[in-house]
Amino acid sequence: MSDHEVKHYDDVAVGEELPELSIPLTRTMIVATALASRDYQDVHHDPSLAVERGSKDVFMNILTTNGLVDRYVTGWAGPAAVVKAIRIRLGAPNYPGDTMVLTGTVSAKHDDRRVEISVRGVNALGPHVTGTVVVQLQGRDS
Repeated sequence: MSDHEVKHYDDVAVGEELPELSIPLTRTMIVATALASRDYQDVHHDPSLAVERGSKDVFMNILTTNGLVDRYVTGWAGPAAVVKAIRIRLGAPNYPGDTMVLTGTVSAKHDDRRVEISVRGVNALGPHVTGTVVVQLQGRDS
């Protein structure tokens, strides 16, 4: 689906799978997104201090993960979608040099044109993020 297409509520079915999205996890991306979100915790930008605190390297912050989950779902749903809720839980850290693969499935449809999507982001260590995103879509008559 291109960035300009709109997903209509009437065309979405429970069980529909979203296309996979692979996100390369570079050191620059992890550091830059932590700093851009004003998360100055050293474990997100200073490798030696991250190791000192028990991590193998710097790792992605939750704000970046939240943004990537939002991007994934809205990329599928189109620019008219309105995000109503994002509920995520973190698991394995996202370290530089890995890739996170996001997948999703439509898990519920509600009468007010809200659609719930179950999302999962997995890296080489296992699930990094699991959760749900609720978006409101336009109907064909909108």
